[in-house]
Amino acid sequence: MKISLGSDHAGFRYKEKVKELLISLGHEVKDCGTFNEDPVDYPVFIRPAAEAVARGECERGIVFGGSGNGEAMTANKVHLVRCALCWNEETARLSRQHNDANVLSIGQRMIPEDLALKIVRIWLETPFEGGRHEKRVAQLNAM
Repeated sequence: MKISLGSDHAGFRYKEKVKELLISLGHEVKDCGTFNEDPVDYPVFIRPAAEAVARGECERGIVFGGSGNGEAMTANKVHLVRCALCWNEETARLSRQHNDANVLSIGQRMIPEDLALKIVRIWLETPFEGGRHEKRVAQLNAM
């Protein structure tokens, strides 16, 4: 899978750790920056990561910041992106299973590194249960 990454200075360390994990798992990585911990404006790096997913250049994206909130908001402004801010294993699983999230946001200041890496693994491995969604939409449309 090809995965785009983007971070600001407050998420840089986790971006680098996740990049190592992704490469070790055999994924291809498109790193949109930032490339150090010098202060930057996060949209400059988050938007290109999200746009790579929207264009189909990457199948998924992962963005990082201090809290992950601004990064998720920025990514979700890109048409066709469904970015989920995840803070535990369950939110990661449900974001894929129920929401088909194609971008993941992680806050480096909010969760420990080992949990962030678990979240990434779960998010990558969990399939979307699309059939349930389509069935519910059909039920609602029939009302």
